[in-house]
Amino acid sequence: QVDLVESGGGPVQTGGTLRLSCAASGSFYSWHCAGWFREVPGNSREGIAAMKRDGTISYGNSVKGRFTVARDGARNILYLDMTNLKPEDSGMYYCAVGNQYHPPGTCPGLVWGRGTQVTVSS
Repeated sequence: QVDLVESGGGPVQTGGTLRLSCAASGSFYSWHCAGWFREVPGNSREGIAAMKRDGTISYGNSVKGRFTVARDGARNILYLDMTNLKPEDSGMYYCAVGNQYHPPGTCPGLVWGRGTQVTVSS
């Protein structure tokens, strides 16, 4: 089992940037993939970025070109760099690891973090 802890969320204005971090208690390489999800109240959790163990990356259509996922394998941290943020990017962001990679942007989580809230104001 691995514990995932997200951080870096907060309020930001439209057009701004944020970096989210997901610190894992174990290696991301133990899992086939890792990813970021976004959840808005009333909607299902949306996969927005996923990275396979071999470094293959895919993004959900709503964030492609604006968000970047990166991994620090030595420190067991997964990042999500978010640029040109829009109000519709607001939501709770979760990190997850799993064993099935579903492009674009989804690694269905077997283990989840508790999330970090992002609020984009217009």
